[in-house]
Amino acid sequence: MNSQERLTLDRPQVVVNEVGPRDGLQSQSRILSIEERVALIDSLLAAGVRDIEAGAFVSPKAVPAMAGTAAVLEQIDLGAARFSVLVPNVYGYELARDAGAECVAMVAYATERMATENAKMSREQALKATETMLAKSEVDGLKVIVTIAVAFECPFEGVVEHDIVVRTCDRLFNAGASLVVLADTIGAANPATVEALLERLLGQFDSAHVACHFHDTRALALANVYAALNCGIRRFDASIAGLGGCPFAPGAKGNVATEDIVMMLQAMGFETGINLRKLIDASDFAEEATGSARGGRSKSWLKPHLLKHTAS
Repeated sequence: MNSQERLTLDRPQVVVNEVGPRDGLQSQSRILSIEERVALIDSLLAAGVRDIEAGAFVSPKAVPAMAGTAAVLEQIDLGAARFSVLVPNVYGYELARDAGAECVAMVAYATERMATENAKMSREQALKATETMLAKSEVDGLKVIVTIAVAFECPFEGVVEHDIVVRTCDRLFNAGASLVVLADTIGAANPATVEALLERLLGQFDSAHVACHFHDTRALALANVYAALNCGIRRFDASIAGLGGCPFAPGAKGNVATEDIVMMLQAMGFETGINLRKLIDASDFAEEATGSARGGRSKSWLKPHLLKHTAS
């Protein structure tokens, strides 16, 4: 059976997890107000997005764009979607829990150098901190998503061995993670490397508990999404208007744009539950609010065609 035959056998719903309000905004030069962050989330909700990373409980000195995330949670309708917030440590976890978060996102690392550069701790220390938070989440009844940073390639150590990712996933699932996200943090993956890792990984773990996070650094994000779809992945991170990037990847173009991935998925017959026209409105808002978002690569085509279709 070829890849196209496998894809056409089953066209279930694909979950698009919107990370723009956190991953996208934290690297922008202009810091949005609490009201603007809430308005961005509201625009995504209006488009039918139902999985959203709303912010992060991190040091406001280190990441000023995420200051006031508790206030954001207070002002949005927490019952309108499945919201998650990033927590880097136990202190952040407790702040998120006390603010009413029902799902927290954590980060593990596939390489030693990335852990020390990004988290100022060893890879093992980061994993143990994650395991501690996972144990707390089980008591508190919170869902946990863990992203494995540089799961494909590291800017410091190069290509990551599959065994490292498999062992990390095994450890995280055994500790209670409900979902593990494979992050192409610097946008170095390609369809062949995506398929190779996923074929190895999904031989051991259920695809329902694995997601992917691609960056468009080398214009391969959508191709990588296609490869992951072909392997059975049905959940992807994306960022409205392509917001985001990686400080360790010079010239990085940010996360795969939500409008691009939704357009492709819908064209292929997958159900996302997202209204593409209203999603473009959210993308417009993100561009205007940040002053730097580039918008998805499909947007220049989508916008006039969707408007024409609406008018007719």
